[in-house]
Amino acid sequence: MPQETGTTPLTAVTDASFAATVLAADRPVVVDFWAEWCPPCVAVSPSLAELAVEFGDRLRIVTLNTDENPATTRAYQVMSMPTLLVFRDGEVVGSTVGARPKSNLRLSFARHLEPWRP
Repeated sequence: MPQETGTTPLTAVTDASFAATVLAADRPVVVDFWAEWCPPCVAVSPSLAELAVEFGDRLRIVTLNTDENPATTRAYQVMSMPTLLVFRDGEVVGSTVGARPKSNLRLSFARHLEPWRP
């Protein structure tokens, strides 16, 4: 499932690494809250990997397994999956709940870049 390997640009974060990887990041970060038992999570994962390559250094996309990391999941009141939260300067600045087409995700994420670029 979503993790950084030789073939995917997605990085897995945990309750322990969340603050350093997401909240202290020097660029916007999208966190994909997912679970192995969630079919829509599986469906959106390839699009997120492709968008991570597209956005390159302008935006980071990471994944967080909600079953293995309940503290962060509770802290951000994630109730449905997939939930995609966009963080900028340690704050949530955008969210998407449910699977969406890659084109919709691209536009949603691009809104949080400076200067705005689709």
